[in-house]
Amino acid sequence: MTAPGPSSIADTARIERPLLVLRSTAVFPRGTVAVQMGAPENVALLKAHPEHDLEVIVAVAPLRGAGGDAVGLTGRIGVLSRVVARTAVPGDTLQVTLEGLARVRIGELERRGAVTYAEAESVTEGAADVPGLRMLLVQLADAADRLIETSDVTPPELSALVRLNAAAPGYAADVVASRGPFRAADKDEVLQRLDVSDRVAFVLARLEKELARSAVLEDVRVQTDANIERHHREFFLRQQLRAIQAELGEGDAQDSEVGELLRQIEEATLPPTVATEARREAARLRGLSSASSEYQVLRNYLEWVLALPWGRTEGAADIVLDRVEEALDRRHWGLREAKDRILEHLAVHKLRGGHAPGPILCFVGPPGTGKTSLGEAIAAAIGRKFYRISVGGVRDEAEIRGHRRTYVGSLPGLLVQALRRVGVSDPVFLIDEIDKMAAGGPTGDPAAAMLEVLDPSQNATFVDHFLNLPVDLSSVLFIATANNLFDIPAALRDRLEVIRIAGYTIEEKVEIAWRYLLPRLLEEHGISDLDLQFTDEALGFLASRYAREAGLRNFERNLSAIMRKRARRKADGEVGAWVVDQTRIEELLGPPRYAAEAAEQAPEVGAVTGLAWTATGGELMTIEALLMSGSGRLLVTGQLGDVMRESVDAACSYVRSRARTLRLGDPELKHSDLHIHFPAGSVPKDGPSAGVAVTLAIASVMSRRAVRRDVAVTGEVTLRGKVIEVGGVKEKILAAYRSGLREVVLPAANEKDLRELPDEVRTQVRFSFVHTMDEAIEKLLLPAAPLGFADDLPLFEEGRLTVEGGRKTADGGRWTVDGGTSKEPPAAPDAPR
Repeated sequence: MTAPGPSSIADTARIERPLLVLRSTAVFPRGTVAVQMGAPENVALLKAHPEHDLEVIVAVAPLRGAGGDAVGLTGRIGVLSRVVARTAVPGDTLQVTLEGLARVRIGELERRGAVTYAEAESVTEGAADVPGLRMLLVQLADAADRLIETSDVTPPELSALVRLNAAAPGYAADVVASRGPFRAADKDEVLQRLDVSDRVAFVLARLEKELARSAVLEDVRVQTDANIERHHREFFLRQQLRAIQAELGEGDAQDSEVGELLRQIEEATLPPTVATEARREAARLRGLSSASSEYQVLRNYLEWVLALPWGRTEGAADIVLDRVEEALDRRHWGLREAKDRILEHLAVHKLRGGHAPGPILCFVGPPGTGKTSLGEAIAAAIGRKFYRISVGGVRDEAEIRGHRRTYVGSLPGLLVQALRRVGVSDPVFLIDEIDKMAAGGPTGDPAAAMLEVLDPSQNATFVDHFLNLPVDLSSVLFIATANNLFDIPAALRDRLEVIRIAGYTIEEKVEIAWRYLLPRLLEEHGISDLDLQFTDEALGFLASRYAREAGLRNFERNLSAIMRKRARRKADGEVGAWVVDQTRIEELLGPPRYAAEAAEQAPEVGAVTGLAWTATGGELMTIEALLMSGSGRLLVTGQLGDVMRESVDAACSYVRSRARTLRLGDPELKHSDLHIHFPAGSVPKDGPSAGVAVTLAIASVMSRRAVRRDVAVTGEVTLRGKVIEVGGVKEKILAAYRSGLREVVLPAANEKDLRELPDEVRTQVRFSFVHTMDEAIEKLLLPAAPLGFADDLPLFEEGRLTVEGGRKTADGGRWTVDGGTSKEPPAAPDAPR
């Protein structure tokens, strides 16, 4: 190759020129561009060829290789250009003016020293008279006009140049690309398109895209200008308003509001820490604009701080215990243990001459037993304000501790909100349904947040997240209520002083009706005792046959139903008094919901009356056992939990171990199946306290001895036959008493629980205490029937004895008794011997 000299592409079809690579712009044919050369390879080229009118091949580099060489240019379109001027500028940079001559296709590259040379050949552009090209040029000129209107960087002569060169569409497209807002990559794309129609369409598409972007930027600019203008206008108006207020001697509204808050802070008896924090936040408030969101947050915070009753009390200064006891008795019948504990706390309070670190009482009992209303009565008796906080279903820790101020719409927790509503720092807070708080989840554990609240040694410095200040809750008398103590987490349960409210007997319900329910319900229904007259017998019948639950809600609901019917008749004009007796109750309320008390008391084989504890009080539970021909299977049904199933297994093992004593016919169950069933199969059951009843049922059915049904039993049985202590004894005994049973067998270790029973229950129910299962069997299993046994022995379907005119037989075909002789029939094919 020879050194290049001045020439043109028309001189030869193939030429060689130095290669000048641009990266930020492009040169078009018949166009001029000024470029600063800073790349080492370009500076080296210009220094190696200092001659005037140097011709070079200019290309836009898509990629740079190692050492600064351009790669990927072979086969691409470049522009044969002339260097018409060059000027040195500081920083080893050259200012170069390039004039484009013609498009060429770059061939092979050859590097000589620091300069790269490229072979090039001429190219032919597409025809310029393609149909539709003129319409594209018109659209291109219109697009240029619109771009000039929306963009300040577009040359105003761009559309005129398009129309001026309409006869040369390719050149017109190059002019738009070189002068318009095109990136280097877009300009190179225009260079690569040899088809004129395609080139014009590409440039038009890029102009349309730029127009859309300019429209968006214009909208943003207009909105920004409008906002700035509005803020300036508000600023000037505020300045004028302040000037007018200053002339009139009036203060600024914002300053006066902050001043009022500061005055309230100084007048309020705030603790030193709280007062310091409030003054600091008020100073921050003064420096904020009233239109800012932070201003409203701070203002709301200060209003909450000033609204809380810091140290403001209202309780009675001198507590008269006799008057408090009288007030409690006036509102509630019974509940002696709860009342005594309240009086003990108030006695300590009185002796200390101030607020004693009170206990956290927790009333646990079935629904409708007066737990919530007892809290109200306590507050009224000691002259304190009462507030009920229902936490049933609360699943967010922030409901207790409050939300932090960073959140929109944040508020303090339920406890701080309650303090603001009552307006004193020594109220009675009833935390209702504490056993129904949801377990911990993504939003925290509210039960864990309650640990600090209900700990007397910690709640003096309870910190709410919203206030971020210590709030003294030590003067608050907390009372919690729950239906099931075991649903409360162990750590929280440890902080509570549990007072159990087991439920009411029929006699107590009758007394409560006379003292509290009837006067209130008569007034609520607009009638009097001259319209409706009850008797003790009628109220007892209503309580035992229609509302046998532990609480009073169904009892009160049935009384209300009777009164509504009487009120309707009175409104229709009927006069005279209704005497409510058993017949009238059945006429108004329908058939009784519960069977008579004497039901299910006749001795039976394989059926035992057990006792169960539930969250709604005690219940009777009949355990049934059935022995039938089979292959030794033990079936247990009734939706039982694992603990109760294990109790059944232990009971079965114990009975089989006593086969000789009980004279069992098939102790190994080789030819029999044993089925144990717990009725009310849709109700889940679990726990070990049915062990004695299950053992009696199995022993009864396997020994063919009847069990006394007029006795209720409870107790857990070990594998060695020891009867051990169980819980819920008070609720279970009350359930037996309500159902008409007057004898109960208990573990000997539960004798201490009898002191919690009402006096009428202790006097009317006979209690038997057993240490072992042998003692329970001796007390409750009747002697084995002789071969000529009584004709009134109860029937049992399969495996139970029946009486047929003096001939004794068994439905299952297992054995017969005839004339004092026991006979065993031949074994059936499906019942092996």
